[in-house]
Amino acid sequence: MKIYLKFDFNKTCKKVLEDCFNQLGVTYTISGLGEVDIENPLNAEQLEWLQTTLNSYGINIIDDEKSALVQRIKDTITEMIYLDEKAKLYKVSTYLSDKLNYSYNHLSNVFSETTYSSIENFVILKKIDYAKTLIAENNLTLTEIAFRLNYSSVAHLSGQFKKTTGLTPSVFQRIIMKRKELS
Repeated sequence: MKIYLKFDFNKTCKKVLEDCFNQLGVTYTISGLGEVDIENPLNAEQLEWLQTTLNSYGINIIDDEKSALVQRIKDTITEMIYLDEKAKLYKVSTYLSDKLNYSYNHLSNVFSETTYSSIENFVILKKIDYAKTLIAENNLTLTEIAFRLNYSSVAHLSGQFKKTTGLTPSVFQRIIMKRKELS
């Protein structure tokens, strides 16, 4: 027997973090995607337990400043694309600078140095990933998806979709429908 699951990744991660920090018995605040403020420093034993427990869920503690900033950039972009309806009003550069309190130039340099890719490329990949989810899970038109993802036109979305996936959104949509019919 197969069962199919749909879950909210952010809620799932937040619940795992809450369970871990509650088990540690420390005062904490989950202040954003991938960011936890702990009132008092953890001792070596607590930190080791936390690291081991989180690793079992595929969550890693980042101790390198540049890597932490890159993760914050990625999380902010994810938040911008998936969660923040008002983000359409801003350019990516302005949104990141405002949210992270660094110049976009600095953020871009750190991101490129660490990932060997650009912020712009990451944004495109995230948008296309979300477009695939919207095509697969909703009955939205490509026009509605393009608008939701802040594309200037369906043609622009389709071009980036094809360049990224090798398929047009329409072909991808047909494949998803066929798979649903077969299962």
